[in-house]
Amino acid sequence: MRLDEFVWSRNPRGLHVYSIYQSPLDIPRYTRMRAGWAKLIAAGLEYVDDAQRLLDLNITPCVRLYLGAAGATPFAGHWRSLVDAFARVGVRWFEFYNEPNLGVEWPAGIDPDWRDEPGIIKPLMDNWLLFAEYVVSIGCYPGFIPLAESDDLRRAAVPWMDTMLRYLADHHFERYQRVLANGLYCATHPYILNHWYQETPGGGPTSARSRGQVNAREAGWHFEYPYDPLQQSRDPGRTVYGGTALTPNGDPVGLTAMGRMFNERCAEWFGSQAVPVLGTEGGIFPIRDQVYQQDTRYPAYDEFSQAEGTVAMFEWIARQAPPWMFGVTLWKEDDYYLSSGGAVRAIDRLAETPVVVKEVPAVEVMGSGLTGVPTLPAVGPGPIHGAADFHMILLAPGLDSSWFFDSARAYWDLFHPMVTTLTELIDFIPGSQSLAVTVIAAPDLVETMQRAIRDRFRYVYFDLVVADNPVRVKEVFDGRVQLGLRFG
Repeated sequence: MRLDEFVWSRNPRGLHVYSIYQSPLDIPRYTRMRAGWAKLIAAGLEYVDDAQRLLDLNITPCVRLYLGAAGATPFAGHWRSLVDAFARVGVRWFEFYNEPNLGVEWPAGIDPDWRDEPGIIKPLMDNWLLFAEYVVSIGCYPGFIPLAESDDLRRAAVPWMDTMLRYLADHHFERYQRVLANGLYCATHPYILNHWYQETPGGGPTSARSRGQVNAREAGWHFEYPYDPLQQSRDPGRTVYGGTALTPNGDPVGLTAMGRMFNERCAEWFGSQAVPVLGTEGGIFPIRDQVYQQDTRYPAYDEFSQAEGTVAMFEWIARQAPPWMFGVTLWKEDDYYLSSGGAVRAIDRLAETPVVVKEVPAVEVMGSGLTGVPTLPAVGPGPIHGAADFHMILLAPGLDSSWFFDSARAYWDLFHPMVTTLTELIDFIPGSQSLAVTVIAAPDLVETMQRAIRDRFRYVYFDLVVADNPVRVKEVFDGRVQLGLRFG
């Protein structure tokens, strides 16, 4: 894919809902600030109708599947059905897992550590990759897991990101490359604190206006922390990776810092050129009747300067940020609208300020970077781009087509897949076409069928139905018909 082929509003402004089960969404809160993104948290189907309304208004929904404190729970049928339900109304942007470097996202008793590869990193990446491959297979975009942007060693976002991507490079290189090439984006959580400033007129790039003097309509804004001139003048050489004595575990707390790291690592290790980044939580935290100065090297801010900075931030993303930076969904709706005294000033400033649309260049995500994957396989089907070209029902030994039609007639009437018992038919599908295979197999033949298909045909989407009970098989396919799902 190219960057300009990703489907979204081209408007970097976004807002995050304040809870699950919030539907019906208060859509005017999004239209008032002229939002182009809406971040939804879905534990069930409660936001599907809202997503359709948002799309009709050219507001792009991004849906995180809500797991609670479930850690690396597998991407199972319930979550696939949610993805399918949202995809049917036009949603393309999805997330699975959230800030796994924090213990609150794991079951009680688990204290996650990036140095625990077998217990933490492996299940997290293995299960996430199955989610990502499924989302890509239906023509949608999976988000790489967002991290809490911490620099505390155990929680530090930089070694967590490095370890997750290194695991994929070591164990799933080609599979991850295919996801990169077909719709992956990086979800980040850029809570940027006061790591932004506007230059004093005539004062040079390291000068900074006080909070009462900033103006979103004037030039001189800096949101590139830790690469901005003010930071570099005080700790030369600091990068998102650290690079100085003051930052031993990296410094990820900037608007584009983790997105930049992700793009640089994917370019170095997987051959990509530019991968989209969406801040699915973050921004400059809204306040009223207070002054914040989390980092004393940068100016403090209040409600007035937070509003000016927020408008400027979105315009900076549109005009000056790297082409892969697509926007931020502000955290969160109640903090912007439900504070005492009504909406904070930032909402009014966004409402009265025209949107600056981001012009996205026609840059290939991978370019010629698919170093480990042939353009077409020597034998069998090629990669899936969107939906597979063909869908096959493959019956394992011991089952015949009459048994399938007795058990799944309604499914066949709806989807009309080809039905066969011959695995060798896959060989006749050329590399220019793609294939999804629904395998029906008795429990003792599952591994055999996996070896015969998944291990041999790297691009085939493998959908398994275990034939342990004829009644159960009928229930599985009838359930898919009721939900309109080709795959479970």
